[in-house]
Amino acid sequence: MSSIIQGFVHPIGGIDHALAMIGLGIIAGLIGGRALWLVPAAFVTFMALGAMMGIRRIDLPNYETGIALSVVVIGAIIGFGRLLPIAGAAALAAVISVVHGYAHGAELPLETSVAGYVAGFVIATLLLHAIGIGLALGAERFGKPISLRARQVAGIGMAGIGIAILAGWL
Repeated sequence: MSSIIQGFVHPIGGIDHALAMIGLGIIAGLIGGRALWLVPAAFVTFMALGAMMGIRRIDLPNYETGIALSVVVIGAIIGFGRLLPIAGAAALAAVISVVHGYAHGAELPLETSVAGYVAGFVIATLLLHAIGIGLALGAERFGKPISLRARQVAGIGMAGIGIAILAGWL
């Protein structure tokens, strides 16, 4: 399997990674404007930093717990309907992306091109963000913004999955 494909599959194959990235896309889409590019850009930039930490084996204890907690936090933000300002959403993306990137870097398969692997998970991450943004904006394009009830159900469900991961049930 090529390095790019291995990197691409990693974030998509983990429900915790996928939910966090789609969730951040939803948050960016609900905020709109500059958040549509600033939140994903902050995430990808700091994810690369975290990946380099993981590749270099710089100790980051409990990073898996951090990933699960990020799903809970993102789900709660969506579920409680309290949107962050753009700077707050970008800062949240930057902080949580370090643990996600660390996991990608720490789990780099042996004899894999680092550049190809990183390119793969960056592409997948941007795709997952785009899916979330599309979910948030797509409903509005059809004349019906996402209802508060749908956001609450989706967000609380996401937070619940994060809690299940923390508890070891998933």
